[in-house]
Amino acid sequence: MKNGALWLDTDGRGIQAHGGSILQHNGIFYWYGENKDTDTHNRSVDFVGFSCYKSRDLLHWENCGLVLSAVNELGHDLHPDSVCERPSVLYNAETQKFVLWFHLDNRRYTRAEVGLAVSNTPTGPFTYMGSQRPGSHDSRDFTAFQDRDGRAYLFCSSDWNATMRVWELDKTYTKLTGSGKEILIDQAREAPALWHSGEKYLMFSSGCTGWSPNTMLYAESSAIFGSWRLIDAPCRGPGARRTFGAQSAAVFAANGQPYLLLDHWHPDDLRNSGYTILPITFENGLPALNWQDEWMGI
Repeated sequence: MKNGALWLDTDGRGIQAHGGSILQHNGIFYWYGENKDTDTHNRSVDFVGFSCYKSRDLLHWENCGLVLSAVNELGHDLHPDSVCERPSVLYNAETQKFVLWFHLDNRRYTRAEVGLAVSNTPTGPFTYMGSQRPGSHDSRDFTAFQDRDGRAYLFCSSDWNATMRVWELDKTYTKLTGSGKEILIDQAREAPALWHSGEKYLMFSSGCTGWSPNTMLYAESSAIFGSWRLIDAPCRGPGARRTFGAQSAAVFAANGQPYLLLDHWHPDDLRNSGYTILPITFENGLPALNWQDEWMGI
């Protein structure tokens, strides 16, 4: 599949999993994302729902339908007029539940909450459980991250994107413990994507330029609640300074190799926004993303 293009599922239809995340469970990869298969007006679409696709090779994707759908009830959090973005799904081995966190907002982006839904299966349907502002702070672009010890966290762009905050989830992944920390203060970063490499945590993130691509940077820390430092731009190749015309979505691993999923936004035709997957490599101990024209799967 050509990186940067809209990819097709096994039925030959465009994959609608924008702003998404990829979860591996029992040898199958599940790709969750925003379904934007409706008309774009003023660089926005009505909320349709969150899609799920599954694959064994990260190349051939079967459409599993909507795992969380819009609710055509005035005032409902999932009404088509709502903004629901960046679904991030974690599997909790203790409860055997699949937990979906997402950015919930209004069209003015003044609500700035995280929404929660839970399912017994990776392909849903997920049951909506409500929303909140973590620690009473605004939350915009975000990601849910599961550490190697089983603990989980939310990384949220906050203070109108000026500061990133990290919040610890409880053992069920459905509640916040109250433990949190401000990181990357006044650095104006969004679209966080997390990975743990050796003794360091890595965060790939975007600058705040709306739909326009900018220079992705990575930050590192020795601990989740440690001191995070922005380091450098990891992209290499044509268009690297503008992240190849894309924005970070999520990091996932296959056969021990980490990959970064990126979105190529078409703000005036969002349903046709494309995707890229690139392997995360390391040069002299530093992460690097080298452009590849084709994604060949695993």
